[in-house]
Amino acid sequence: MIDPQATVDPTARVHPTADVEAGAFIGAATRVWHNCQIRPGARVGSRCVIGKNAYIGSNVPIGDNCKIQNNALVYDGAELADGVFIGPAAIITNDHFPRAVNPDGTAQTADDWHISPVRIGTGASIGAGSILIAGITVGAWAMVGAGAVVTRDVPAHGLVIGTPARLVGYACQCGRRLTPSSPPGRYVCTACGNSVTIEAHPL
Repeated sequence: MIDPQATVDPTARVHPTADVEAGAFIGAATRVWHNCQIRPGARVGSRCVIGKNAYIGSNVPIGDNCKIQNNALVYDGAELADGVFIGPAAIITNDHFPRAVNPDGTAQTADDWHISPVRIGTGASIGAGSILIAGITVGAWAMVGAGAVVTRDVPAHGLVIGTPARLVGYACQCGRRLTPSSPPGRYVCTACGNSVTIEAHPL
């Protein structure tokens, strides 16, 4: 269902079972699939794909050409630049101290809740089943391995895996792992020939 107060570009396709709430925006040629929920104020750019059962939180900005796969949970406070890939069942969290109740037993409200944003840079990929802990930044073209639990910032092109995630290498824009070259800090891609200089985060 598309709320009458949502804005959906006429070239976008929204499945009848999806829930696009008041104030949400869906850009040109974007596809929103079965049972998605897109909350108020969320802004989905052009040519995106939002997979089955995905959840997009309130006021979340999503750039152009993003792919958010089935069952992914993108909670309030997330910020996705252009070309971001969110794998199936990945979770982007937003609270360092989650509680349902206050110490006195009263239910917490929005006034008791403080969002810690997660920012994901251009072209970054978040692997299937991974979890991004509140307050981190994932740099442009970074690659988060499937099932990783990311507890700290990931540099641009960083390749992280494990629980907690650790930096094990660097990824090319094409997605392949970069190979160290010379001088120090220079990496090359044997798949596409691209060259990347990484100075601030040596392995």
